[in-house]
Amino acid sequence: MKPVGIIANPASGKDIRRVVARASTFDNQEKQNIVRRAVAGAIAGGATRFLYMPDGYGIVSESAAEAAHEGMFEAVESPGTNSAIDTVRAARRLAEAGCGAVITLGGDGTNRAVTLGWLDVPLVPISTGTNNVFPRFVEATVAGAAAGLVASGRIPLAEVQHVAKVVHAEIEGERDDLALIDAVFLDELFVGSRAIWDASRLKLAVLTRAQPDVVGISSIGGLLHPVTETDEHGLFVAFRGATSVLAPIAPGLYTDVPIESFRTIPFEERVTVVGPGILAFDGERERILQAGQSASLRIIRDGPRVIDVHHTMNLAACRGLFRAPLPEVSNGN
Repeated sequence: MKPVGIIANPASGKDIRRVVARASTFDNQEKQNIVRRAVAGAIAGGATRFLYMPDGYGIVSESAAEAAHEGMFEAVESPGTNSAIDTVRAARRLAEAGCGAVITLGGDGTNRAVTLGWLDVPLVPISTGTNNVFPRFVEATVAGAAAGLVASGRIPLAEVQHVAKVVHAEIEGERDDLALIDAVFLDELFVGSRAIWDASRLKLAVLTRAQPDVVGISSIGGLLHPVTETDEHGLFVAFRGATSVLAPIAPGLYTDVPIESFRTIPFEERVTVVGPGILAFDGERERILQAGQSASLRIIRDGPRVIDVHHTMNLAACRGLFRAPLPEVSNGN
């Protein structure tokens, strides 16, 4: 019996893409409702203990305060920076505590931060962000049940996990970094508002997935050459060429993206970039490369162990894990 971890990002679903594009907004009250549903599902699945990342909006602590769940919740240590640092640190604490499954609320960036703290985290990602290639739109009640089934040991993780691909970035003279979906090199010198919406600044991208039915950088690759999460390779794209592809680089924002070339890229092949420029990971500008500073990008399948909610619930049904005999009714004799 292991605890279920919960990381709900209060900042997800609120960035500048609500201004420059037409992205939806997830307020924190709705995130509280999602957490309540996930907790109810996890308890039904067998969970008895929850560890969570605290935040100033009480997204999880409001659920912890409910009388029915009293004593089941414990906050882990957090530096309280209101940044991705909190998520990274919380993920490390959940790993140290031996959580059997971690439920996340956020987008690609949130799950990237979790992975920075715990590379092979057993994960149930629920989408509440903007770029939602990695997390799934799934009903939290059922997602929570899958997490509870795995954390309680009623369904073995090995039977329902899928190990995700990761772009590993080795940056000269600095700490390493990673991306779950795409690592992009941009012709820019400032991080700014982080989100990417100007296609003219793109230089190259390394993608673990290239999906034509999503938004963001992955959609560009997907409209050139689809690559799924199960394919044993990624995709390399060089921009600023003579042809173009019309792609949705943000919600409600299609634009022509100049393309020079693209090809599939095998695991472990290194792509080297040299500054000046910006490295963006999973749709957000993150790292500045100074003039002459290099970075090496390569794809490895060693990331989060994503729990397949559909498969988990099917196994639970087939094994009768939610069935129980009705209590006997006395006839009064």
